[in-house]
Amino acid sequence: MKNQHHQLFQRHVRNPILTATQWPYPVNTVFNPGAVLLPDGTTLLLCRVEDRRGHSHLSAARSANGVDGWQIDSQPTLPADPENYPEELWGIEDPRITYVTEINLYAVVYTAYTHDGPGVALALTEDFRQFDHYGLIMQPDDKDAALLPRRINGQWALIHRPVSTLNAHMWISYSPDLRSWGSHKLMLEARRGAWWDANKIGLSPPPIETPQGWLVIYHGVRMTASGCIYRLGLALFDLHNPELCLKRGDEWIFGPEEPYERHGDVDNVVFPCGYVLAPDGDTLRLYYGAADSSIALATGSVKMILEWLEQHDK
Repeated sequence: MKNQHHQLFQRHVRNPILTATQWPYPVNTVFNPGAVLLPDGTTLLLCRVEDRRGHSHLSAARSANGVDGWQIDSQPTLPADPENYPEELWGIEDPRITYVTEINLYAVVYTAYTHDGPGVALALTEDFRQFDHYGLIMQPDDKDAALLPRRINGQWALIHRPVSTLNAHMWISYSPDLRSWGSHKLMLEARRGAWWDANKIGLSPPPIETPQGWLVIYHGVRMTASGCIYRLGLALFDLHNPELCLKRGDEWIFGPEEPYERHGDVDNVVFPCGYVLAPDGDTLRLYYGAADSSIALATGSVKMILEWLEQHDK
C-alpha cells in the first residue's frame, strides 16, 4: 500500500480499555490517566474522572495485566479538597506519577483548577490510599507538569507548561525542598507557522530516563478551521542538564485516527499522562485519554523510538 508511515505505537485491539460505563459510581467521562507499575506487577492507573457538573477528581483503577480485569476504587481516590486547598475549587485533573527512590514515595503532580485558572499541585503517597498534600507549587496559568525521578545537581526538577498571551512552551524549574521553585529555564519552544506543534505544546507522560538522555513524549496542538488536533511528538534532553534539547523530531508520531479518538466530549484528541515500562526495559505501554471521553492503550519500543528520533532529528 502507498502512503504508509512507520508506526511507533500499536493500539490495543480492546481499545478503549476503560470507559465511564465501568465506573462503580455515576460519572460523565474517564480519561487522561497517570500510570505506574507497582512492585507486585499490578498496573495502577490514576484516572481523571469528570462528573456531570464538569468537575474532575482522580480515581485509581488496578489490573493484573494492565489491559482488563480492572478493579476500580468504589469512591474517588483523590477528590478535590477546596476547603483546605482553594485552588481545587473546580476540581483536579491530568495526574502524572513519578516514583522517587530517594524518599520511597510516589509523586503525583496534577492540575488544580479554580477561577484563577489552572495551576500545578503536588501530593506524595506510598500506597495511593493516603496522600500528603503540598498544595499549589506553580501558580496559574500553568499545567502539564511532572517531577523528574531524581535530583539534578542536588535540586529537584519539575517540567511544566506556563501559558503566555501568545504561546505555550515547556519549561523546567528547580527546588531544594519540593515547595519553593525557581531557576526557571525554557526547555522546549512551540514552533511557529504551519507546524503540527506550532504555538502550543506541553509534556505528555513523565520523561523516560535512557542512557542517551531523557526521552520526552510531548503533545502539540494544531489549530484548524474545524477545531484543535492533539498529536504527539518526541524530543531528547541531556541527562545532567535537562533544559538542553539534544534531538527533536520534525513529524508527529501518534495522532487521533480511530473513532474513539476522533469523536467524544472533545474531538480529535490523544492525550497520554502515563506509561509503564515492562521488565524487559524496552516495551512501553502508553495510557492515554481519547477524545476526553475514554482511556486507551498503545504499545511501543523505547529502542525503536530512539532510533526513529535519531533519523528524524531537526
